[in-house]
Amino acid sequence: MVTKRRAGTTTPQPTMLERRTIFRSGAAHANGLAWRWKRLGLVLLLLGAMMTDATGAKPTERTAGPNECHLVDGEAGVVTHVIDGDTLVLDNTLEVRLVGMQAPKLPLGRPGFVAWPLGEEAKAALERMALGQAAQLRYGGARRDRYNRALAHVEILPEGREPIWVQREMVAQGLARVYSFADNRQCVGALMNVEREARHSGLGLWPDPYYAIRPATDLGLATRHDVYDLVEGRVVSVGERGPIAYLDFGREWSTDFTAVLTAEAMAALAESGIAVAALRGQRVRLRGWIESHNGPSLRITHPEQLELLETNGEE
Repeated sequence: MVTKRRAGTTTPQPTMLERRTIFRSGAAHANGLAWRWKRLGLVLLLLGAMMTDATGAKPTERTAGPNECHLVDGEAGVVTHVIDGDTLVLDNTLEVRLVGMQAPKLPLGRPGFVAWPLGEEAKAALERMALGQAAQLRYGGARRDRYNRALAHVEILPEGREPIWVQREMVAQGLARVYSFADNRQCVGALMNVEREARHSGLGLWPDPYYAIRPATDLGLATRHDVYDLVEGRVVSVGERGPIAYLDFGREWSTDFTAVLTAEAMAALAESGIAVAALRGQRVRLRGWIESHNGPSLRITHPEQLELLETNGEE
């Protein structure tokens, strides 16, 4: 444990087997879908690596991790139920957690849980997009969580229209934030680019104070234990203790906000060409669950939780 710094119809409906047979019929159809997804992945990779502003300047913020989007086909089916803004169920009863994003949470029967702002709106948007539609799951990391839910990117295949990458659409509408894990990092860079656009445009949840990016110097962080936040500030000092590194954002390390980097995170950053010691003096944006150990802290387990910000010397 780290001591210092989480309308009805009478038309007969096909059976589940028939739907899956129709959905998967034809080698040409399957190859076409695979080609379109590979093309989409390539385009997103290029966008992530080459995105510039209107003046042609380099991006002013970037994710510390690599921009990779390599996914493989998984299960397929029809979406029969939407639980909340980031969870749906297929007709084979498989519950799917949309990996790479987090929509505003709903109580879902949990006693004392207060719904996050725009939770119902996010659920409604996912219902409009996916309910009753054919869906293809795609995997890029761990495939199941502790609740046996599928952890997948989801492509909706509406009849007569282009496929929809659900994660991208939800983030683009401002109805979800990017949310990743050390064992599920694929496509996060592409989603971060989309999130920035939605945030800069003030879409969805971004104007709501609940989802505001918190300054690292905000004393209110001490009261946000077990809240998923984005925190931004300049690293005052960097320290190491055994396999753990600490990014301090204030002079009083025992009370000021601190980011805690695991050994795995440091190794992954090194693979990306970023030395932890070089983060001193850098302005960064972090995302994760706020913890409370002798002051507010946030645990960094993989590079995608950290964005490097260029400020030209300005706060």
